[in-house]
Amino acid sequence: MPPARSATRPPRIGALRLGTLADGDTGLLRPGADLEGLRYDALDVAELSLAGARLDGVHLIGLAADETDLSGARLMEVRLERVVLPVVRAERGQWRDVEVVGRLGSVEAWEARWRSVHLVGCKIDYLNLRGAELLDVELTDCVVGELDASQATLQRVRLRETRVERLDVRGARLTDLDLRQAGLGDIDGLLDLRGATLRPEQLLDLAPLLAAELGLRIEP
Repeated sequence: MPPARSATRPPRIGALRLGTLADGDTGLLRPGADLEGLRYDALDVAELSLAGARLDGVHLIGLAADETDLSGARLMEVRLERVVLPVVRAERGQWRDVEVVGRLGSVEAWEARWRSVHLVGCKIDYLNLRGAELLDVELTDCVVGELDASQATLQRVRLRETRVERLDVRGARLTDLDLRQAGLGDIDGLLDLRGATLRPEQLLDLAPLLAAELGLRIEP
């Protein structure tokens, strides 16, 4: 049997290589679009519909949209900066080398595939990653009301200086999930945390919840 690893592996997230970008035409922002090498600045719309679209080397700055549809979309080398997106549908999308900075409300990203994704300084009310596949993903300086990762596969995922009020990992498959710098509220699926890394004091905080999950009665 190989020896157990002594260190949690961090996510591997490289710098985005956007290069020189042309000013984007808003008329191109439609379902199934093929967008490459474009920059959009201060875009304010009621609805942004890019379902099934392909975005490669795209920078959106100051984007505000009441509803955003990225369902089934493929994002590669994309930066979403200073965005305000109350409702985001991104289910079954494929994100690779993506950075998001801003305010998000409800994000439906179930059964999505994320690789090398970095959420920075984001405030998110509800992040639904149920059944998703995450590889090399980091949340930095974020506040998340509810993070649903039930039935998901998480590998080399780190929450750094991030607060999650409610975390659901029921049925999840975890490898190198680093929660040491995370503030955690309620957790659903404590017995499915195998593969996660905690600080000793976090384990002490979770002891009452673990005891309840196991049906243990603790008496002096």
